[in-house]
This record gives sequence, C-alpha cells and structure tokens, in this order.
Amino acid sequence: MSGLKHSPFGKRLRASHQEQDQESHRRGRPRVNRIFGVAPSTPSLDSRPNTSDSGDPESPTQRDYGDRFVPSRDAGDIRTSFHLMDESAPSTPSKNRIIPTESDALKEQANAIFTSILHTEVTPPRPVSPTRPATNTPLPSTPTRRRLFAYNSPSNPATPTRRLDAPTDEAYSMSPVRAESRLLLESPRRQLRSVCKTPYRVLDAPELADDFYLNLVDWSSTNVLGVGLGLCVYLWTAHTAVVSKLCELTDSNDTISSVSWVQKGTTLAVGTLSGSLRIYDANTLQLQRTYQQAHTQRIGALSWNSHVLSSGSRDRTVHHRDVREATVRPFKRCQGHRQEVCGLRWSGDGGPQSAMLASGGNDNKVCIWDLRGSKRPGLGSQGRNAGAGTSASASAGEDAGDVPLLKFHEHTAAVKALAWDPHVPGILATGGGTADKHIRFWNVSTGQKLNELDTGSQVCNLTWSLTSHELVSTHGFSSTTAQNQICIWKYPSLDMVASLTGHTHRVLYLAMSPDGETIVTGAGDETLRFWNAFPKKDNHEAKRESRLDYGRLIR
Repeated sequence: MSGLKHSPFGKRLRASHQEQDQESHRRGRPRVNRIFGVAPSTPSLDSRPNTSDSGDPESPTQRDYGDRFVPSRDAGDIRTSFHLMDESAPSTPSKNRIIPTESDALKEQANAIFTSILHTEVTPPRPVSPTRPATNTPLPSTPTRRRLFAYNSPSNPATPTRRLDAPTDEAYSMSPVRAESRLLLESPRRQLRSVCKTPYRVLDAPELADDFYLNLVDWSSTNVLGVGLGLCVYLWTAHTAVVSKLCELTDSNDTISSVSWVQKGTTLAVGTLSGSLRIYDANTLQLQRTYQQAHTQRIGALSWNSHVLSSGSRDRTVHHRDVREATVRPFKRCQGHRQEVCGLRWSGDGGPQSAMLASGGNDNKVCIWDLRGSKRPGLGSQGRNAGAGTSASASAGEDAGDVPLLKFHEHTAAVKALAWDPHVPGILATGGGTADKHIRFWNVSTGQKLNELDTGSQVCNLTWSLTSHELVSTHGFSSTTAQNQICIWKYPSLDMVASLTGHTHRVLYLAMSPDGETIVTGAGDETLRFWNAFPKKDNHEAKRESRLDYGRLIR
C-alpha cells in the first residue's frame, strides 16, 4: 500500500485532489477587481433569489458592484436642467463666439428651427396627472330613471385612458420626432431674398489707400464712378467700362484724401491732404474752382447739399461753401468736434427739405447741424434725461447754426459711417470703429436712440437701400474670426439678409449705383468689387393703366 502511495500514479491522484479543493474554495469566494477593488456580479441564469448558506433571515444581503457606472436619469428633471443652463454671454467676447456678421439669414433661420426642435425633443411637455374630481355624495332621493343598469365609461382616475384609440397617437407614428416637431418642420417658412455671394466684377485699384479716415470712392447720378488713387482721380463709366483720368496732382506733390459727387449733375469735389479743395466738371474734365487753403489740414469728408459743399477736416472744423460764388471764404464755419471730422452726410437728396447735416468725429461724437439756425427749447433736457443725446444751446451773441443742434455721445470709437434713411425722414444710422463695433439708430426729431446692433467688428461704412428698407454695412478689424465682410440688414428687425466676403483687407470704401441695385466696395487690397446687393425697384406707376387713355376703350 505504501508502494502505491509513493508511486507516480499516487502522486498525480493527490495533485488532482488538491486542485479540486482550491477550485471549490475559489468558487465560494467572490472575486476582487484589482483596479476598482470591488467584486463584479455575474448574472445568474436562475431567476430565483439567492439564499445565504447560513439561512439566517436577519443577516444583511451582500450587494455586489460592477466596474461600470451606468447613470440613472429617473430622478432628474431634464426640463428644469435645460432652463437652468447659463445662457448669458461672457463679458469678454470669445474668439470662437458666433457673431451676427459671421452668419447669414439662411443659417440663422436653420439654427432657430434646430433650437426649437431640440427644445421640443429634449424637454417634452409633462403628462397631465389625473386628479380625482371632487364628488359630492348625493342625498338619498326617489329615483326618476326606470333603467336598472347604466352603461358608461369608468370614472375611476386609476383606470388608464383610451389614448391608443386616437389614430394620431405617437405610438402609431413612423416619424423619429414628436408631433410638435413635425408640425414645425412642415410649416411654411418665410421666403428669404437670395443674394449672390460673389462679385460680378472686380477691378484693380493700385495705390488705393488703406486709411480709415479717407473717403476715396463715390458713384454719381450719371452712373460714373470716381476713385482717388494716390495723386490721381480716375473716372470709370459703368455702361461703357471706359476709364479716364480726371486730374493728377504731380505739380503740387499732393495726395487725394476725399472725393464726392453732387447729388444731380457731373460736378465732382476733390479734397487733398494739404487742405486744398478742387471742383471739377466730369463732362469736360476741366477744373472749375480751387480753394487752396480751404482747411489747414487734410480734408477727409465731403458732402453736397444742392449747390452747398460741406467739408470736414483734421483741423476739427466743418466749412460750408456755395460753389456758385467766387469768394474763397466759406459762408459758415461749424466747430463741434474736438478731434478730426471723418464723416459728413446731408439728409435727403439735395431738395428743399435737406437741412440737416450729420457729422462724425474721431472724438466718438455725432453732431447734428441745422444751417437754418432753428432752435428747439426743452429738447436738451429730454435728451439728457433719456441718455441718448444732448442739445447744445447757442450762447449770447452767437449764431445758432455755428453750434450743433444735437450731440450724441454713446459711441466709444471714431464715427465715420453715417447714413440717413431715405424711406423714413429723420432716421440716422451711425457706426463706430474698432473699440465700438456698434450700429446705432437715432431719431433726430426727438433726439432719442431707437435701436443698436453689435456687429462684432469695426464699422467702416453705412448706406441705405433705395429699393428696399435695408441697410448695408462694411467692416474691418474684428475680435472674432469674421473680418472684412459686407453685411446686409433688414430694418427695423435688424435681421441679417446676407454676408458677403471676398476682400482680404478692411472694406473702407462703399458707394451705391444710381439705380440702387449695385454696390461697389474698396479695400486696402487695392481692388474694387461690384455686388448685386438689392432687388430691382418695382415701378407700380408704369404698370398702372390710366383711365384717361381712351385708345384702350375703343373696341
């Protein structure tokens, strides 16, 4: 027997018994995860509850935890969490923040629909919990009905409602979204105006200055574009594409700083860096009048009001001259800015109602002038109380036209962009520079600010459409990714219609064609780009049939 015990067969038999004992002991002890330190639970195929070996009912049941964490949202309120999200924008604009000028109308409409559908899908309306109606136990009385049995729907709130009887129930829907979302997707949307995003013509403009304070591009009522390039002024005729040189200041070694066409006609005013002012006739290419010392410093802004030419200079003054008179001295001087005057714009089209002049300066101020010398008592206190602007009253012995009628102080950067609304009298749009980035709308009749728009980038130019109630703005430096864009806004909703890009430098120059359909933009990249920005004007008067045309009545 001892020989069998020490034989190789006996040794293998003892080794097998030891392995079986270790395996049974290992099975009876829970495994411990080396990483998480907990014993994972292995699901059993037997659905019966596990009983402890001891059989003691008072012993607590051991709970096993796995190495995966599966969150449970049963106790959370998604609707409350959605509304508690912080929607306030940071005080400092982020470089990745989407600003209005980086999008367009189609993207904004799609984003609004997506946000509404997401809100509907993530936070569906809560089901109305059934409430037990207040039942008043009737007093015993003699029954009036002859029926012994009444057949009706059960009124117990615990009984499930017959929701599935409705064919429009969500249980029968084949759509992945709810009924409210389907209704939103299938509802007709507002048709947006399509604007071509590429220019239909690009012209080279060598030596086009990259200077925010200059105004070197203007479009005449005779469809001729005037551009100041270095020492020269060139004319480009739109319907023939012919280019002609108007003047060249090589003898005086001066540089063009501003150009401006008269509202109706072929007269062009040219300002220079030295402060001289020249009047040319574009038909004959002849110099008509010269003001050698119109200003002591450069003339950056020019604006016409019929035969009156107003010029704004770096010497902080605004001069008004009647070009029909031979005198060199201006008939009126206005000084309301403490720094350079970089924007000038008369209201109207040069008619008898064009008596209001807006000027913007490098001192972040906007001044409203009335050369008729009218005063508005009491408007100053209203403007101060409203915070939109103040009215400056003329001192004793001083002409009322020499001081601004209104002065707006809300911009925080230089104001070059000025535009009067041609559709609503007395509405002025102003745009601020790099530190401001806002377009503000004013009612000069009351001195109040109507609205403002944060564009997110430097506002270089503004002009209103003649065919629709829309506004176009050009932009430069920006704190975000979008730069050098041309934006079209719907007024008064201030919704973006389109955003046009193509320039590689600040879009400093803007002019509109006389028909109001085309705009031309110029930038420091020495190019002029022509865009089909606005629709054609509906000529209802031409389509209307006259009742006095008796030729149509003959049979």
